[in-house]
Amino acid sequence: MNEQIKKVSDSATEQCYIVMPKDANGNGRLFGGRLLEWMDLAAAITARRHAGREVTTAAIDSISFKAPAHVGDTVVIGARVTYVGRTSMEIRTEAYVESLDGERSLINTAYFILIALDKNEKPCPVPRIIPETEQERADYNAAAERKQQRKKST
Repeated sequence: MNEQIKKVSDSATEQCYIVMPKDANGNGRLFGGRLLEWMDLAAAITARRHAGREVTTAAIDSISFKAPAHVGDTVVIGARVTYVGRTSMEIRTEAYVESLDGERSLINTAYFILIALDKNEKPCPVPRIIPETEQERADYNAAAERKQQRKKST
């Protein structure tokens, strides 16, 4: 049986949203829960692209809120696979506020752990990844360390 291998770029995802009043609190700032919903969606799309299967979110690790987004802002969310186990994938998500001139400011990062599911909704193997760039190799090594830390804490 041939093992399938994919590049990180094969499944990378970018989603864009405009913050609407329904997405914000009384001060016009984007709800953190809405941002996490958007990030979870981008992570799931990335994981589905990588696995070629349905997926489910198993954990969210290392969430970091750095700055707010406000009503009317464009929020851009990027997601990419940083590490794969046998049935799991770690997806790094980054959220930015993008100004009208295209400049981006980082507002949040989070790591989502997703599991690939077979037709019976049981965990199933996922393709390996090939980190091609220095950043992808650094992400992979850091993800392997986070995985070890998660195992220690459970």
